Amino acid sequence: MEISPDTTVIWSRGLVNLNLTIIFTWAVMGLIVLCAWLATRSLKVHPPLSRWQNIFEAVVTLMRNHIREIIGPDIQRYLPFLGTLFLFISFSNLLIVIPEYRPPTGSLSTTAALALCVFFAVPFYSITTQGVWGYLRHYIEPSPLMLPMHILGDFTRTLTLAVRLFGSIMSESMIAGALLAIIPFFLPVVMKMFGLLIGQIQAYIFAVLAAIYIASAAGSHRADRQT
Repeated sequence: MEISPDTTVIWSRGLVNLNLTIIFTWAVMGLIVLCAWLATRSLKVHPPLSRWQNIFEAVVTLMRNHIREIIGPDIQRYLPFLGTLFLFISFSNLLIVIPEYRPPTGSLSTTAALALCVFFAVPFYSITTQGVWGYLRHYIEPSPLMLPMHILGDFTRTLTLAVRLFGSIMSESMIAGALLAIIPFFLPVVMKMFGLLIGQIQAYIFAVLAAIYIASAAGSHRADRQT
């Protein structure tokens, strides 16, 4: 059984490999762009609204509400990044109902790339909010002795993000594949539906954790501004 879509190479030349992870990643991104175009090509302010616009507005409203609960009222700068993370992971996991599809989130290279995006987004948003010194100051709070622990914490939470998402999607795919070989009728269908649910939960958890990390990095600035 193939553990990751990275193992299936479609084309290779030298150090350049085109595997299923890359193909399905671009397919997911293309599908998101297509859905965004369908939702925004004929926007209306007053009813009747198109079905695509209704779905689009419902998803955006849901994301805005959750980001506001975590970060606060200033959500416009965070919505594009966090929303993109959620939509990519969500679409990647939803498409498992398509035969022969392998979710790119089942590849450690994909989940590591997503985790690295969060890793660099945290200092970016923090520095744009409170400046370079304001961001670096939290590494020596409450004592300079905490500097190694803070640095280690940044790397370990990035590793945790990548491994958690990869492990959840990979294990679900392996269990579904094993059950399909043993009981090829109703139980695998139930497992597939269960996998859809788990995939959406993982997309939500990943986006929420990213929002929490960003909010915690900018929290000291908000506290200083309020005092």
